[in-house]
Amino acid sequence: MDRTEAPLPKDPQPRIHPTAELKGCRLGRYAVIGERVILREVSVGDFSYFERHAEAIYASIGRFCSIAANSRVNALEHPMERLTTHKVSYRPNEYFRFLGVDAAFRERRQAKKVVIGHDVWIGHGAVVMPGVSIGNGAAIGANAVVTRDVAAYTIVAGAPARPVRRRFSEEVAARIEALAWWDWTPEKLAQAIPDMQALPIEAFLDRWENAA
Repeated sequence: MDRTEAPLPKDPQPRIHPTAELKGCRLGRYAVIGERVILREVSVGDFSYFERHAEAIYASIGRFCSIAANSRVNALEHPMERLTTHKVSYRPNEYFRFLGVDAAFRERRQAKKVVIGHDVWIGHGAVVMPGVSIGNGAAIGANAVVTRDVAAYTIVAGAPARPVRRRFSEEVAARIEALAWWDWTPEKLAQAIPDMQALPIEAFLDRWENAA
């Protein structure tokens, strides 16, 4: 792209597949919600997307996150300490008249919010358990079960998920954090994309750290 050429942004409105189900959600610019995705009380940052059949509840998703098909963010918790783990104890309204939802259990679930940073990739079929935080730039392997917090720019895999390696050195990761490219305007982002494609990460940072 000619650096003097003005980018042509598309409509920034979120795109939601007609089969998706959302309740109490907030979607950022350019967010995409795919086929049969189910979201409940989830905030989704700019440019982030959910692929088909993914689910999330009580979660905050940063910008530029890629959430693959069949993944689950904040998997349902059951009350292990009660006589039964069945939902008859916390959602009896589905079976009996005049018995409402267990508000205390719902508040317990809401308190265990999942927080996902910017530029996080969650692989196909991965499960993120309640209360977990995932740092910027992390990557979650396919079918992983994330039971603990994940550090920024760390790749984890397995069940339970364990660190595999870092995406970048600590020095490079710190430079990316300082750059905070996820806060750029769409116009600046469009100008930088050819360099994202062509330059090694250090060369990209050298060029864009002081860009106007």
